[in-house]
Amino acid sequence: MAARIRAGEPITALFAGNDQMALGLMVALHEQGLTVPGDVSVVGFDDVPEAPYFSPPLTTVRQDFAELGRRGVQLVLARLAGEDCEPDQVQPLLLVRRSTAGPRR
Repeated sequence: MAARIRAGEPITALFAGNDQMALGLMVALHEQGLTVPGDVSVVGFDDVPEAPYFSPPLTTVRQDFAELGRRGVQLVLARLAGEDCEPDQVQPLLLVRRSTAGPRR
């Protein structure tokens, strides 16, 4: 990805697999002379406690990992009891902060 950015490819947004990677992306973009979100929007995943304090504050997806764990255990116990059940989805929450901007024109 960094090579594509250095080559001048018009990338306007990047989604990282977790917030730590998003922070690394923001540092790398800054080192390339690009601004977040002025040139490139960045979104992370996890909503680590520090995310609101990154510079700029990181837009991220919050996943309720405790609820995912509870539902996973319930599903395993149900299957062990011979029940045929489908897993419930846990809805993620998008927390929009200042590392993202609207589409560039």
